[in-house]
Amino acid sequence: MLSEQQSVFLLASHEPDLLKPVEVALRASGVHVEIALNAEDALARIAAPVPLSPVLDLMLLDSRLPGMPLARLLAAARSETSGVHFPIVLFSDTASPEWTDRLAEGVIDDVIPFSCGPDFLRLRTDRTAYWFRQKRELKQLRETVALSAEIDPLTGVHNRAALLAALFRETDRSQRMNTQLSTILFDVDDFGHWNSRLGTETCDRLLVEVTQRTARLLRTYDLFGRAGKDEFLAGLPGCSAVNAVILAERIRAEVFSAPFHIAGHAVRLSACFGVATSGGRSPVVVLREAEEALRLAKEDGPESIRCAGDDAETEAPPVTFLSPTSGDNLLAW
Repeated sequence: MLSEQQSVFLLASHEPDLLKPVEVALRASGVHVEIALNAEDALARIAAPVPLSPVLDLMLLDSRLPGMPLARLLAAARSETSGVHFPIVLFSDTASPEWTDRLAEGVIDDVIPFSCGPDFLRLRTDRTAYWFRQKRELKQLRETVALSAEIDPLTGVHNRAALLAALFRETDRSQRMNTQLSTILFDVDDFGHWNSRLGTETCDRLLVEVTQRTARLLRTYDLFGRAGKDEFLAGLPGCSAVNAVILAERIRAEVFSAPFHIAGHAVRLSACFGVATSGGRSPVVVLREAEEALRLAKEDGPESIRCAGDDAETEAPPVTFLSPTSGDNLLAW
């Protein structure tokens, strides 16, 4: 049975004189060895889905392998793995220009002569597998760092910088396609009060719950993220100002009217909303207008909605506080 820590090597060869000594040498070093007797079998194993077949750590490929041409197998192997690559070591007694080019291109990772002994084989395969793991871990680390630069660590949604970059891309798209783009900026009312009353840890959980409730109301292609400590921004491609206000009203009703059950408390939050539309203008300008609309909404009082360029108060009345008869010992501000 394959252990979790055991490496999996694919040995692709049809030559008994190569199969037996190589398999023995690899198994002696604790490697799980799978055999492919032709190129088609090797390709089928490479393309086998996980978890039906464990992920390969390395493939040892005989240059004399029957079946499809070796160049086609190598190209298919790199394609079939869809970016989840593993090192490929070639057995060959000739350092042909073709193999030299494949080494330089990274299609294969090493060339080993047929006549190598078991100690030399283990040394070369161990070294190849080790350096490939280092390269893969470095790539994963770089991807993680790049992703963390765009994601708010508390809520798991985009941070302000990533939101602004995405809004620039969506603005370009709306200009090309002559479509609308609106933004909703909302802020939890008097969140400092809740920090003082419930503590930072509980309030962090409240922000996570606000994020999750809001995300459920958005379309898959809408933009959403945390723009500030208790401030959130939604970018709505193809959405007019009227529809953006309707969505703000829905967020106000469905996200904030129901209590948040956190740390043994039933907490009633509220929020104010500022809505602005792009019109093909810079997202910096649109965001500034949304911030001004949000400021005016806060002056109107909790649960207010303001649309940039509209001096009139929102027609929709604020959501009423839950009745004490709801069964919750409700905390409200």
